[in-house]
Amino acid sequence: MRPLGIPTLEDKLVQQAVRMVLEPIYEAMFLGFSHGFRPGRNPHQALDAVAETIGRKVNWVLDADIRSFFDTIDHGWMRKFIEHRIGDQRLIRLLLKWLNAGVMEDGKLHEVTAGTPQGGIISPLLSNVYLHYVLDLWVQQWRKRDARGEVYIVRYADDFVMGFQYEQDARAMRSALAERFAQHSLQLHPEKTRLIRFGRFARRDSVLDGRKRPETFVFLGFTHICAEGPNGKFRVVRRTARKKRVAKLAALKEEIERRKHHRVAEQHKWLNSVLRGHNQYYGVPGNYSALRSFRHRVRSQWHRALQRRSQRAKWNDASHKAFDTRFPLLSPQITRQHPLSMLSRP
Repeated sequence: MRPLGIPTLEDKLVQQAVRMVLEPIYEAMFLGFSHGFRPGRNPHQALDAVAETIGRKVNWVLDADIRSFFDTIDHGWMRKFIEHRIGDQRLIRLLLKWLNAGVMEDGKLHEVTAGTPQGGIISPLLSNVYLHYVLDLWVQQWRKRDARGEVYIVRYADDFVMGFQYEQDARAMRSALAERFAQHSLQLHPEKTRLIRFGRFARRDSVLDGRKRPETFVFLGFTHICAEGPNGKFRVVRRTARKKRVAKLAALKEEIERRKHHRVAEQHKWLNSVLRGHNQYYGVPGNYSALRSFRHRVRSQWHRALQRRSQRAKWNDASHKAFDTRFPLLSPQITRQHPLSMLSRP
């Protein structure tokens, strides 16, 4: 459970106005590899950027996770970062008041001394400002000054992935990054942050680590896998992350059970909207089998729930087929295009 700071209507209006003023200022500053909570950008652009950069001179991947990022943002550092670009002290005081507003739980106000309240309109922009100074600018400088080979980074909000040409750079970055975060009251999650062999030669070199196949990593709901295309060349395969799939199916099972006595036509319309949204996000090339499996599980859950509406209902294969003909669920669909690097490689 994460505490949410839901602002009042008046605060929402003011936060929206402040965001409209600040966003163009910071958009001119933010770097290209930052994708989260920015106008004109979406998670699939970040996913495509990861697939494309890994196809270059990447042999190692740092799969990083910031522990409780939104709860540990240091207000002192945040003030310094804001003052670096904003000179109006009245606006700065207003932003800091929102940071210190606290959260209500069971009618009690809980004060906060760190973090940014999740649920506020201004919070995503402030989190991007914090990581722009703590991470983005620093990584940009580090790879120009200290790296021996190629270094890539893709960030979406507080989730980011880094690719390295050389293992030496990857291990140096992990240590330097931990020190950098510690200076700004952040911490890499020790269990969720991993340095793995990944890229064009990972399938060949994984035996050096005592593995039969390369490790995988999860980014924005997709498991990224080293694979070979039909022509034998390297490609990145993206599959729906197991954790996301299991959680979604569990939530759908409860909702299907809750709606099982509604009109069947209404349930059918609702489930198709769920599948349409699922296809829109997870319909990336190479993920068709996961989409098909998800639809099959949804269909099975729905049919079981409908049968439980009556103690006498017991469907056979013919009953299932007849019902599918009358109320067909949306078929799996690839809705996203290949990143350019996945279409052709030298």
